[in-house]
Amino acid sequence: MSEAVRVPSPATPLVVAAAAPEERKGKESEREKLPPIVSAGAGATAGLDRGAKGQISTFSSFISAVSPKKEAAENRSSPAHLVFPNIKNVREPPPICLDVRQKQRTSMDASSSEMKAPVLPEPILPIQPKTVKDFQEDVEKVKSSGDWKAVHDFYLTTFDSFPELNAAFKKDATASFNTIEDSGINAKFVNAVYDTLLNTPQDVQKTVLKGIINSLLREWKGPRTKDDLRAYFILLQNPQFNNTSTYVIYAHLLRQIATLVEADHHFLVHWFKKQYSRLSQKRFKQLVERLLQFISLRLFPAKPEEFPPITKCSWWIPSAAKVLALLNTANNLVHPPLIPYTDFYNSTLDHIDLMEEYHTWQNFGNSHRFSFCQYPFVISVAAKKIIIQRDSEQQMINIARQSLVDKVSRRQRPDMNILFLNMKVRRTHLVSDSLDELTRKRADLKKKLKVTFVGEAGLDMGGLTKGWFLLLIRQIFHPDYGMFTYHKDSHCHWFSSFKCDNYSEFRLVGILMGLAVYNSITLDIRFPPCCYKKLLSPPIIPSDQNIPVGICNVTVDDLCQIMPELAHGLSELLSHEGNVEEDFYSTFQVFQEEFGIIKSYNLKPGGDKISVTNQNRKEYVQLYTDFLLNKSIYKQFAAFYYGFHSVCASNALMLLRPEEVEILVCGSPDLDMHALQRSTQYDGYAKTDLTIKYFWDVVLGFPLDLQKKLLHFTTGSDRVPVGGMADLNFKISKNETSTNCLPVAHTCFNQLCLPPYKSKKDLKQKLIIGISNSEGFGLE
Repeated sequence: MSEAVRVPSPATPLVVAAAAPEERKGKESEREKLPPIVSAGAGATAGLDRGAKGQISTFSSFISAVSPKKEAAENRSSPAHLVFPNIKNVREPPPICLDVRQKQRTSMDASSSEMKAPVLPEPILPIQPKTVKDFQEDVEKVKSSGDWKAVHDFYLTTFDSFPELNAAFKKDATASFNTIEDSGINAKFVNAVYDTLLNTPQDVQKTVLKGIINSLLREWKGPRTKDDLRAYFILLQNPQFNNTSTYVIYAHLLRQIATLVEADHHFLVHWFKKQYSRLSQKRFKQLVERLLQFISLRLFPAKPEEFPPITKCSWWIPSAAKVLALLNTANNLVHPPLIPYTDFYNSTLDHIDLMEEYHTWQNFGNSHRFSFCQYPFVISVAAKKIIIQRDSEQQMINIARQSLVDKVSRRQRPDMNILFLNMKVRRTHLVSDSLDELTRKRADLKKKLKVTFVGEAGLDMGGLTKGWFLLLIRQIFHPDYGMFTYHKDSHCHWFSSFKCDNYSEFRLVGILMGLAVYNSITLDIRFPPCCYKKLLSPPIIPSDQNIPVGICNVTVDDLCQIMPELAHGLSELLSHEGNVEEDFYSTFQVFQEEFGIIKSYNLKPGGDKISVTNQNRKEYVQLYTDFLLNKSIYKQFAAFYYGFHSVCASNALMLLRPEEVEILVCGSPDLDMHALQRSTQYDGYAKTDLTIKYFWDVVLGFPLDLQKKLLHFTTGSDRVPVGGMADLNFKISKNETSTNCLPVAHTCFNQLCLPPYKSKKDLKQKLIIGISNSEGFGLE
């Protein structure tokens, strides 16, 4: 980054073709040092035709693509298509160079705060034209006079160049603001100017867009000053870019931001974090939604003639994705995040060829070929589930095919059972038999699962498999079994720290979770979120077995999700204003009870002799938290980790956030009972029958806790599969028994057997009794 110091002043105009030969030669030598041009084929996205190599159009050709004919046809209140001056001799800006790393998640992770960008001399800024108050007074005068001249002149001057933007919106024109802590931008003024802009006449709005074009044409190459970054930061917030008629300009703005050096991206990320954490989160969400809409409309344009041919603008989507990555990183740096991570999902991507995207990422990961899998935060968990399932299906098919070929090559008669992972277990020895079967058939774990209970007739059409999961999970997680501890305050399980000689049963639990993901089974497991963070640390099993697995950075917040009282005590220690050493009288030592014996562990060498003081209490809390969540359960969790990854070993896991792994394993906690009503099937009943009407009147009126109990009663889990309520295949069957009987559930088939109750009151009473006391008689 030290070589990036050749940029002219932001006000320096671009060199045109009429320049002197010597000057052109010098500029061409500079051009050779710019990022290489990415071919259209390399940058195109799934669902679009790949363009011919090298067909990257110039800025001027994009501007001229907006025809006067279309301008007349689409003259609406939003920013209109513009007729621009002749700029066809201007050299095109350099294309985006994608940061693609093979088999690694590509995201704009924040650099360390010590990272320093090259500090260039800031140009002398023009005199600041107006204050916020001056501008607001001008706007008020317009309401009475109808004369927009003063406002028009302000927009004309302000958006004409980067120095003018800084002069208008910089809090102090004489200060440099060269830190990540403060962008130096008067955010209130920026918001006021943009809020007013959409209500101005069309000529004012056109003036702004023309000024942005001029600014971008001047500033497209070379390293940037912090004033340049501020200008990009301001322009990106322009609400005019919501309109498709401005997308050509918007695309070039995104391209210039995307091609900034990493140190400049670092500044922008922290400026976004600082500005939007202090101000309206709504504006941050609008910024994200604008970029997502830009991608969606480029993928599936409502009017294809609105945009240039895809062969000439294949870099649009990669540029937008890169800028989205900056916003996503800023969002992740704030605790809690500015907006939920799900707000970055682009549901349009559910309708493209996801496997082509995945295979592109797999096969061309270190090239310049774009794939949405490089930016997994825009892919919904439902879409990721499809990728994982199809990837697992392909692995299952490959393994089954190889088994079949091996049989034929040995001239043995093929047996269709080799295509499945066949489990034969006894109900009376469920855990030991399951462990033995999975150990013996380790090579078959990626095949389709089929379960047979010894001594019981029946074919596994999915019900026996689900029943096996339910019974096994219930037995393993029972407190008497001793593998996991249930914490009542947090309503979740955590790994027992008791030492033992064999951790194979923890491996079994990991295998069960992996099999559930691959076989689309929702498990009734309650692990805290940090468990899934550890499960993806790292997301791919390291080739070196000596590298620790399942170790991640943990905080008091992670501990609070499991042991809230202990976490609260540690937080009080951190905030204590008195003398910690005298008031708490603690050392760097912890005590744990194991089988009735109290054992002590030093958090650091000689910890029993080191007192906790005001100066070292942060270190004590960090070591204590790390001990509880990492070190004390390392062997247990490592076995669990290897079990899960023995089934789910796939690069598709790198696309997932820890929260998304939890949803794949346990389902989503968000219930939509109206969606369940729409997708429910009936056997012996019709949806118009009185009993069914009573049922839905009662269920839709239930509070959330009773709705969850109903779902748990009928499916074995109170959560919803990734695909929504429709994926439950919920069925209500008529139970021709006395109306004095309670409802019965077949959890293996998500089926509720409902007697034909004669009144709503009777149905509600019986249903509440059934779902509230289901343990032991309502589960099959």
